[in-house]
Amino acid sequence: MADEPRAGGLTIVDVAVFDGVSGELTDGPVHISDGVITAVGGRPHPADQVIDARGGTVIPGLIDAHFHAYGVGLDLFRLEATPRSYVALAGARRLSAALSRGFTTVRDVAGGDPGLARAIDEGLVASPRYLYTGPGLSQTGGHGDGRPGDLELCACGGQLAEVVDGVDNLRRAVRDRFRRGAHAIKIMASGGVVSPTDPLRIPQYSPEEIRAVADEAGRRGSYVAAHAYSPEAIVAAVRNGVRTIEHGNLLDADAARSMAEHGAYLVPTLVTYDAMDRRGREFGLAPVSQQKNREVLDAGRQAITLARAAGVPVGFGTDLMGPLEDEQLAGLRLQVEVDGVVAVLQSATAVNAEVLGRPDLGRVQVGAVADLVILDGDPLADPSVLWAGADRRTVIQAGRVVSPGRLGAASERGSTP
Repeated sequence: MADEPRAGGLTIVDVAVFDGVSGELTDGPVHISDGVITAVGGRPHPADQVIDARGGTVIPGLIDAHFHAYGVGLDLFRLEATPRSYVALAGARRLSAALSRGFTTVRDVAGGDPGLARAIDEGLVASPRYLYTGPGLSQTGGHGDGRPGDLELCACGGQLAEVVDGVDNLRRAVRDRFRRGAHAIKIMASGGVVSPTDPLRIPQYSPEEIRAVADEAGRRGSYVAAHAYSPEAIVAAVRNGVRTIEHGNLLDADAARSMAEHGAYLVPTLVTYDAMDRRGREFGLAPVSQQKNREVLDAGRQAITLARAAGVPVGFGTDLMGPLEDEQLAGLRLQVEVDGVVAVLQSATAVNAEVLGRPDLGRVQVGAVADLVILDGDPLADPSVLWAGADRRTVIQAGRVVSPGRLGAASERGSTP
């Protein structure tokens, strides 16, 4: 939604607080005015609206740093040929569903455009805060090139990915994305699961091409996110200016050290491989993609462990395509199994806010934007409350209750007692 909140005062009482950074819960209440957190702890403030959390826990609004609003199917070639009108309407529904799950911000890495962003800003679409890269950049025959190898077709595309080769063409494409409001730039730096003709491990784009993209992004005060699986692709990306490695499933210790040396972040997306393994065939995932998915499925867990050991900051993303989007909260469960609940809460809030360059998000602290989720339990004692259904959470965005759940439905208006 737009960043100009107009909500009245709101106080959340009888609540514990996870602030996004520390490993322990503190006591509420939390007070909000004009969409900003104005007090945490102490005595309740007078407010127009009071929510009794009944002993629950408030956490920062969740951030999905690898989301695809326009990822309405698993067949990349068919998706790129789908009319943009349908994709936009389906994308709006995907965004609304993500908001109801507690994701108050998403970073769309490979997709999005000014029209969708405008509709969100004008309140035409119920949506998380929406930061987009525009179509990802792919070399010919790369991860974003969905053409089968045995057909003569135009690599037109432009919804999730655009085929662009050569330094000069890449510079022009990057400049145009920033003209159109892009938050960052996405490149495809290795093969991928859903693309039909590229091996997973081989690096894509030359060092000169990656440097050109990173140079253009840096001069705009932005950064580059790279789809990359193999150690070779990861090292080539970070050495040439890439800031975030998306997926990184085949990471090894040397590549993790290189990421740490260059200040790069890892944004793992464990749930997409798990979901495609279980449900991909049902929804038409091609056999070659099923085979590639099995290669990276289990390795993603080890990648997180290696990144942590090297001191690489670890974020959180989902990368769910088509009907698999309903697995978004399961991504938290899978990452908790590897990293523990506190680390994952930090990854999906404060760390992802660092990735976005938005210190006003991902924290429950005075001065932060009041994007919050009230859970009906203690996630440190019972992590399952993190991935429970939407009815078990109240979602607040910029100080407004946007998905009431059980608690929000029981909110009271009037002065704080």
